[in-house]
Amino acid sequence: MVTITPAIKSKKVNRSVMTHLDTLYRESHFGGRRAAYDGSNRMYTAGALPFTSKDFIVKLDNDDRPASSTSSSARCRKERLFKVAIKLVFKADLQHLKEFLVSRQSDVPQKTIQILNLVLRAEPSMKDTVVGRSIYHPNTNDRLGDDGIVYWRGYYQSIRPTQMGLSLNLIDMSARAFYEPLLVTDFLAKHFQFNLSSHLSYQDRLMIKKALRGIKVELPQTDYVRSYKVTGVSTQSVSQLMFTLDDKKTKTSVLQYFRDKYNIVLQYASLPALQAGSDSNPVYLQMEICKIAAGQRYTKRLNKKQVTTLLRATCQRPYERERNITDIRKRKLVNEDFGLQIQEGLTTVDARVLPSPTLNYHETGREPREQPTMGQWNMINKKMVNGGRVSYWTCVNFSTRVNKDFPFQFCDQLVNMCNSKGIDFNLDPLIPIHSAHPGQIDRALMDIHKQCEAKLKGIEPAGKQLQLLIIILPDATGSYGKIKRICETELGIVSQCCQPKQASKLSMQYLENLALKINVKAGGRNNVLTDAIQRRIPLISDRPTIIFGADVTHPQPGEDSSPSIAAVVASMDWPEVTKYRGLVSAQDHNEEIIQDLYKLVQDPQRDLVHGGMIRDQLIAFRKATGLRPQRIIFYRDGVGESQFSQVLLYEMDATRKACLSLEENYLPPVTFIVVQKRHNTRLFPTDNQTDRSGNIQPGTVVDTKICHPTQFDFYLNSHAGRQGTSRPMHYHVLYDENNFTADLLQVLTNNLCYTYARCTRSVSIVPPAYYAHLTAFRARYYIEGDTSDGGFTGSENRTVFRPLPLIKDNVTDVMFYC
Repeated sequence: MVTITPAIKSKKVNRSVMTHLDTLYRESHFGGRRAAYDGSNRMYTAGALPFTSKDFIVKLDNDDRPASSTSSSARCRKERLFKVAIKLVFKADLQHLKEFLVSRQSDVPQKTIQILNLVLRAEPSMKDTVVGRSIYHPNTNDRLGDDGIVYWRGYYQSIRPTQMGLSLNLIDMSARAFYEPLLVTDFLAKHFQFNLSSHLSYQDRLMIKKALRGIKVELPQTDYVRSYKVTGVSTQSVSQLMFTLDDKKTKTSVLQYFRDKYNIVLQYASLPALQAGSDSNPVYLQMEICKIAAGQRYTKRLNKKQVTTLLRATCQRPYERERNITDIRKRKLVNEDFGLQIQEGLTTVDARVLPSPTLNYHETGREPREQPTMGQWNMINKKMVNGGRVSYWTCVNFSTRVNKDFPFQFCDQLVNMCNSKGIDFNLDPLIPIHSAHPGQIDRALMDIHKQCEAKLKGIEPAGKQLQLLIIILPDATGSYGKIKRICETELGIVSQCCQPKQASKLSMQYLENLALKINVKAGGRNNVLTDAIQRRIPLISDRPTIIFGADVTHPQPGEDSSPSIAAVVASMDWPEVTKYRGLVSAQDHNEEIIQDLYKLVQDPQRDLVHGGMIRDQLIAFRKATGLRPQRIIFYRDGVGESQFSQVLLYEMDATRKACLSLEENYLPPVTFIVVQKRHNTRLFPTDNQTDRSGNIQPGTVVDTKICHPTQFDFYLNSHAGRQGTSRPMHYHVLYDENNFTADLLQVLTNNLCYTYARCTRSVSIVPPAYYAHLTAFRARYYIEGDTSDGGFTGSENRTVFRPLPLIKDNVTDVMFYC
């Protein structure tokens, strides 16, 4: 353990201190051993040092700073003395790691692997920027637009234990957004297109505060340069903002202080000041002389243009990515003093390609069966296997760019397409199709709801509802979430939104895609899996089986008052397993474990009441099929390896309790599978067996060499590539009471990827997990705008978020999230 006194938060300065220490004392006190240092309090050496505890004195000044230090604070800092205390606290057990790699130990030596990863990153971290396990170089920056945000290219690296030993997981193309090191005023002018000479409104100040809070700024014009962390923005301009000098008597304005102290005449006297420090001891800084410190990550949400630019920067064909990875491997990646060696070339692994399943469509269609080719197929001459019924519908148009007759023409062609694909779609709307002003969405939707209710009162039998509202969205973006929130949580309306730009083309492909979504929202099925010979689905058809998908979405960085949202979907149509009912629940900010799978609530009138999403889904399954599930397959998305045991323990226990709450001794066997899409393993073809994009073929599965040494996991590439390099999904079976073989579970997972309702392509992630992600993402719209921001200065207390509004029952019963 390393303790540097006085304590410094800057890792660059800490590394400068330790570099000096290494130069001065390596031969005399460290026995010639070099150290790997993390910039904080951890240091590791290859072998024991001649002491267990020792203190050193290091002098750091302008002349002695390391050449790799590029910050302005390092250039101008005065001479400083540091005390460095080094103490032995841990020895890595490499023997445990060796035993684990040959399956003689079951528990992962995570600490030792973390140390090896630190050693791996120590060398490049001296000159580049390390974010997590990725390394970025500032010389490769480029702009994400004209708003003061740039992106840096980098590469990811980590050591992983696999069946063939320790593997270096290395991938070249990682890109991340950073702040451009600009003067704050230049940044604001770019970011918001502000006229800084004019008076700023309350909303302008609020936007500035949100944009700058938490970032570090420097004062490069002054003699003694140091960085400050922005905590807020003053409510007064720098010409009006007064504070007391160190003599505790004299009061002066920020404007006058910088003029007297540094002979700086400020141009924008009407701008507010940046605040650093605390409310009790604030430090005020003028924006136009503050510069955003280099190397800071931009963690806020990127806009569509920025996301597109970032994706283009990282989108590479497989052969390009493979070449770049090989080039990176040629660099010096590790400190050779630690004895780590990396073999040349990429690892060659055995793989096999699973066949695509046979899909069944409506028997009266001319071609009721379809055998996909390279992960895709079409619906020419086919009808949905079970067409839904849409008896009561209407349409509202919020676009002002389309002509007044377009909504009628569009609906006519859409209804004809739906009927041609097997949906029983009424030709006439319940109430007339009409247009409404995009600024009055709330009122328009309420009026439609009232008119439809009034019209349906005269139709027998009673209790009929509007089944589908077709909505042509406003031309400007930003209203989709609001529409979905009102329809699904307030009015109980199932809606199909259409982008005016796409709808106006009246493309047959677009209309067919809409028909796919409308059918499942109307309770139908688009296609089902079938075995061409036995007409059964392995692991599913032999006994009533329910398939769960679960995911948790977390708010964007900086949205500290917003909750995490958990979603659980479950199949409702055994033995076909194509209809999935979705439930959502809000939980604590950034909490990954799903809290509402099972709950026991004390009711004053009914004593203890059982509840939770698993229990609700099991009840709904029995209501839909008349059967209780005799097998559970649970696909859990979004869990990192460090959380495997915690999630398994809690969520399996909740599933067990939910089952037992329904019936005594009811414990159907469970298979619990984690689906990981955020990993950095890529598979490249070694021959010409590729799809049209040059990627590995759909159905490619790998379950040897690069997989876990002892556990049940596999990589599956179930989809065809389009742009860039395909990312296989990593499926990790944490618990399996059904004793599935690897082949059967891999085939089932791959086959399910062909049942995704929204397209005629196989998808990259198993649909239950995909649907859970869509459901959780949809629920995020329900709470947008519920958080508030306090003042302009100082720190705020965390806002208590409001509960998630309930989705209406008639909406929940269909696949509304598609």
